Amino acid sequence: MSDLFADDPAQPAASDEPAADAPLADRLRPRSLEEVIGQDHVTGPEGAIGRMVAAGKLSSMVLWGPPGTGKTSIARLLAAAVGMRYEAVSAVFSGVADLKKAFAAAETARKAGQRTLLFVDEIHRFNRAQQDSFLPFVESGAVTLVGATTENPSFELNAALLSRAQVLILHRLDAEALGQLLDRAEELEGPLPLTPEAKDALIASADGDGRFLLNQSETLYAANIPEPLDPAALGQFLQRRVAVYDKDREGHYNLISALHKAVRGSDPQAALYYFARMLVAGEEPLFLARRLIRMAVEDIGMADPQALPQCVAAKDAYQFLGSPEGELALVQACIYLATAPKSNAAYKAQKAAWKSARDTGSLMPPMNIVNAPTKLMKDVGYGAGYTYDHDAEEGFSGDNYWPEEMEPQSFYDPVERGFEREVRKRLEYWDKLRGERIG
Repeated sequence: MSDLFADDPAQPAASDEPAADAPLADRLRPRSLEEVIGQDHVTGPEGAIGRMVAAGKLSSMVLWGPPGTGKTSIARLLAAAVGMRYEAVSAVFSGVADLKKAFAAAETARKAGQRTLLFVDEIHRFNRAQQDSFLPFVESGAVTLVGATTENPSFELNAALLSRAQVLILHRLDAEALGQLLDRAEELEGPLPLTPEAKDALIASADGDGRFLLNQSETLYAANIPEPLDPAALGQFLQRRVAVYDKDREGHYNLISALHKAVRGSDPQAALYYFARMLVAGEEPLFLARRLIRMAVEDIGMADPQALPQCVAAKDAYQFLGSPEGELALVQACIYLATAPKSNAAYKAQKAAWKSARDTGSLMPPMNIVNAPTKLMKDVGYGAGYTYDHDAEEGFSGDNYWPEEMEPQSFYDPVERGFEREVRKRLEYWDKLRGERIG
C-alpha cells in the first residue's frame, strides 16, 4: 500500500470522500484496513494491528517503514476502526505550541468520554525534550500515540518513549503490491498509456514507494499520450527517480554492511550490486575507497598481501582520473577483494595483541634485546647476549624476545589459504628450529 498516502493533518477524516479533483493517490486512499496493500503482516487478522482492532483496543505504536508504504493511512484507518477521535501533527511543521494544543484537546475529549488517537508524522524529527513531552499523556491514557518514521527508532527515539510503544515494521512494497495499485488506478482512470514492458519498468522505478508510483501514473494520464510508451520512451518522458538513500542515516550503513559482507563472503556479483547501489545513490567514491582498504586488511590480509596495494592504487587512480572514469578502478578493487582468498588472522592478531599489551602494562623487554647506547648501560647488562640473526645458522637465532615475567604468546594464526599457507609453513619451521635450539 502506498502511504495512501502522506495526508495533511488538516485534511478530513479517513471516512470522508476526497474531492473529485484531488490527487490520484488521495482518491485511491484505502477506506478500510482490508484495502491496505502490502502490509498484511501487521494489518491482517493475525497481525498486531489486526488483533488490536478485533479486540477494540489500541496500544501506542510506532510505524517504521520507507516512504509511501502506508503509515499515515493506517493511522487514519485505525482511528475509524475502533471509533477513536483522530488528531494529527507533523514534526516537520509543528512545535511545542501545537503539541500543547493537541494534548489539551485530547484531555477535553477524554472528559467527554472520547478517546484520541494522536498521529505524529516524522516523529523522529522531534528533539528529545519534545519526545519526552508525550510521556505523561501516553501514560495517563489521554492519547494513544501512533508515530510514523522512516528512520530506525532505536537510534532516533527516546528509550522511555519506545518502552511505551510497540514498534511495527512496514515493508517496502514489492512488485506484486505495486501492480495491485496500478490495477486500482486503471479501474478508476482507464488504461495507462504504456506497453506491458513499460508498466513493469514504471513499477521498478517506484522502488517500493506506492505514492511515487501513483504520482507518476497521474503525470502519464495528464499528458494525453496518444500511443503507448515503451520502456525507453517512458524513461525519456519521466524523470529518473533518485534512490532512497541518506548518506548519514540507516540506509547508508545497511548498504555498506551489505557490501562488506558480500566481499567477505566471496560473492563478487552481490558486491558489485551493492557497490553500484551506493554510487548510483550519490555516495562519495572516496568513502567507498576507504571502506575497500579496510576490507583488504580486515578480511583478506596476508592471505593475499596484494589486496592492500590494489586498493590503495585504486584510490590513487580515482583521485587522478575523477568520476566517472576513476570509478572503474574502484570496481576493479572491489572485484579483486571479493575474489581473493580470505583471512582475518591479522585482524584477530591485532585485537589479541592489543588486549595483551593493555593487560601486561609496562613489562621490561629481556635484557638481550634492549637498547644500550651508553657504556654504563652496557656495563649493567643492557644488550648482553644478543644474537645477530644474520650471523646465525639459517638466519635464525631462536632467541627469546618476551619479557621475563611473561610466557611467549601466540597472536597470529595464519589460515591454510592463499599466501598465508606459505606463512604458516615458515612459522612452523621456525617453531621447530626454536624448539631444537632451546632443547
